[in-house]
Amino acid sequence: MGAVGFMGSVASLLVLEHLAPPPGSLAGYTLMRSAMVSIGTWVFVPSLILTLIPGLIAIAVTPAFHNAGWAWIKAATGILIFAGSLHALAPIQDEARLSLEVVAGKLDSSELAGIAQGESATMWVLLVVATANVVLGIWRQRLIR
Repeated sequence: MGAVGFMGSVASLLVLEHLAPPPGSLAGYTLMRSAMVSIGTWVFVPSLILTLIPGLIAIAVTPAFHNAGWAWIKAATGILIFAGSLHALAPIQDEARLSLEVVAGKLDSSELAGIAQGESATMWVLLVVATANVVLGIWRQRLIR
């Protein structure tokens, strides 16, 4: 269930990023960035925690998993997902914070351009790795045979 929430939140973030108006349309841009932060806070992070922590604990406490190659692949992809999540969320939060500061008159709107250029690519990589992780978890017995 955590993987479903995680992948759904990443897909939602990609859609919102695609639909976001340019930074020149400040009100809409700020609203969209704030919505992205809310998805990150209330769906993305809890789903990530719900997915990663129990999986890593299961690998650590189950002796049968210690020598299972698929378990170590899942652990490695889980760590990759964690690192990628940090890489994806930071620019989303930074851009939302900056856009609020521009609305408040504390910064110039030129500060908004380009801070979040790599977040879309990172989110696509997260979706691919998360999908591979789910496939490995569901079909591992068939893959082992």
